[in-house]
Formats: sequence, C-alpha cells, structure tokens
Amino acid sequence: MANSALSTLIELAENEVENAAKNLGRMIKARDDANEQLNLLNQYRSDYELRFQSNAKQGLNVTQFTNFQAFIVKLDQAVDGQKKLIQDAEYRIEIAKKNWQECEKKRLSYKTLIDRNAASELKKENKRDQKQTDERATRALFYKK
Repeated sequence: MANSALSTLIELAENEVENAAKNLGRMIKARDDANEQLNLLNQYRSDYELRFQSNAKQGLNVTQFTNFQAFIVKLDQAVDGQKKLIQDAEYRIEIAKKNWQECEKKRLSYKTLIDRNAASELKKENKRDQKQTDERATRALFYKK
C-alpha cells in the first residue's frame, strides 16, 4: 500500500520535473531569441550608421541629417529595450532553473523513500526466510534424535 502511494507521488513528481524542464527550455529559447534580435538590431544600427557616414561624405541637408540622427537614437533605444528584455529573460531562466531543481529534488526524495522501503521489505523477507530455514533445521535435528 505504501509503495503504491509512493509510486503515485513519484509519477506526479516526474510529471512536475518534465513540465519544469519544458518551461526552462522555453525560457532559454526566449532568451536566445531575444539575443538574436539584439544582434540583428546591432547589425542594422551599424549598417545604418555606415550609410549615414557615406551619405554625410556626399553632403546632407539639415533635414536629412536630423532624420538620420533621430533614427539612430531610436535604434539605440530599441537596443537598450532589447537588452532589458534579455536581462528579464535571464531572470526568468534562473527562476525556472530553481523550480526545476526543486522538482527534481522532490522526485529524488520520493525515489529514496521507495528504495528505503524496498530495502526494508527485503530485510524483513530475508529474516522470514532465515527464520523458516532455522525452524526447518531445528525440526530436522529434532526428528533425527
């Protein structure tokens, strides 16, 4: 009976571990996607700045210069916002990792309980077998006399 309850607990704990691992995977993927987006923004900004410098050598009027500068500022803001998203993603990864570790710890503790219970049952069974063997040996010795 106790083994059945513990088996159910382990099964539930394994489901929790699996869900926590999937969640951790999603958080890591979200962070990786955010990093990729940051790299694209940085590359776009770099390309745009090169384009600005190239056009500046050919001569820009005030409106064009202002537009280039304003867009670069917006790109810088987007880069900063993306960096904050990455920080948030890292934080969520740490939370998901701790959750997964706690679930795994719980699962292992249930498994340890089952292993201890099995060892205890085996010990009891061995004692019963030994007792039966001793009784048979005693009877055999008694009947020989």
